[in-house]
Amino acid sequence: MSSELGDFLKARRGELSPAAAGLPDDGRRRVPGLRRDEVALLASISPDYYTRLEQGRRRASEPVLHALARALRLNEDERAYLFELSGKDAGRPGRRPTQRVQPQLRRLLDDLTNTPALVLGRCTDILAWNEPAAALFTDFALLPQHARNFVRLVFCDPTVRALYVDWDYMARACVAQLRMEAARDPQDPRLTTLVGELSVRDPDFRTWWGDHRVAVRTSGTKALRHPVVGELALDWSTLTDTSDPDQQLIALTAAPGTPAHDALRLLGSVTARPPVSPRPVAGPAGRTPDTVDAGREVLPEA
Repeated sequence: MSSELGDFLKARRGELSPAAAGLPDDGRRRVPGLRRDEVALLASISPDYYTRLEQGRRRASEPVLHALARALRLNEDERAYLFELSGKDAGRPGRRPTQRVQPQLRRLLDDLTNTPALVLGRCTDILAWNEPAAALFTDFALLPQHARNFVRLVFCDPTVRALYVDWDYMARACVAQLRMEAARDPQDPRLTTLVGELSVRDPDFRTWWGDHRVAVRTSGTKALRHPVVGELALDWSTLTDTSDPDQQLIALTAAPGTPAHDALRLLGSVTARPPVSPRPVAGPAGRTPDTVDAGREVLPEA
């Protein structure tokens, strides 16, 4: 936790220019951004206090966090991330109970016959999905269990990666959302494994994870290029399961009368492919792919 907080503070002050912060610039800076003493001045705290915060040797009080958020010009998501990091107990256990999709949520997925939808759990694990989602993205049932992770598919699965018209924008948003989730439990071993694997396999992920950008998963628009129905502009919305706030249902829709709306119905009418053997998906070094589950609900490893 302390390391994450310090890295986040350093990343944000490194991107804030003296001019933007309302400070004079003598033009003799070795590195861009603000110095520690300048952040301390803007937040009305001592330079020693701020230095110890960045080094993980001091916990910040709520008034200090508010002052730092103002000094660093943090947006709403970044402010929430700062408070989330600062309020966590670094000594709590890293293992949590396995997530299970509630039956009523499963029924809701199945009732959305023309609306692609899936349930994401911790670390963006894909816990459940409906047939339209499988037709839109990929047949998740054919993937090994460890590969059913949305961020992992965005970076490592050529089929999913090719769907996005603006892959860079989408992938960066996924990384920012994953880092926001990481603040809730930075010592989650599944998160550590996922971030470590993607950092090794993809230089873009490694760079963007190091940027410490954060974002909350809410709603937006996805521009997709599907091999069967062509280009789609779909609106996506997030619904949080109140019985387990770490589970979110993501639904993709299009306004009636639009080409995307018609394309979704065409996609839903496509005949399901016959069962085939799981396609190979590269896993972590030295790990044998998991056996494919027959059902659509996934119980990820604890």
